[in-house]
Amino acid sequence: MNKYDYKQLDTIFHSRIRLAVASMLYHDGVCDFNSLKKGVGATDGNLTTHLKKMEECAYIIVEKKFVDRKPMSIYQLTDEGKKGLENYIDKLEKFIGDIK
Repeated sequence: MNKYDYKQLDTIFHSRIRLAVASMLYHDGVCDFNSLKKGVGATDGNLTTHLKKMEECAYIIVEKKFVDRKPMSIYQLTDEGKKGLENYIDKLEKFIGDIK
């Protein structure tokens, strides 16, 4: 396979918002919806769409619960999501090489 074959890059992480979400979850472990929204600077609807896509491919899990009678969604990267992000970064680094 060609070193620069773009098909090597996981399209889930190639989205700016999904990459930001995955990075935040990777570093913080778990985040609620509002923390993610504030952290990545996305709107409710846009973030929801991206989170659903990540959940559908089993890169994140969501726990829905009530806190003080208010709904709260808690998100976490799965092991598959962590490996996928690490793999994406490795492939991206190989693409870039020693560009400075």
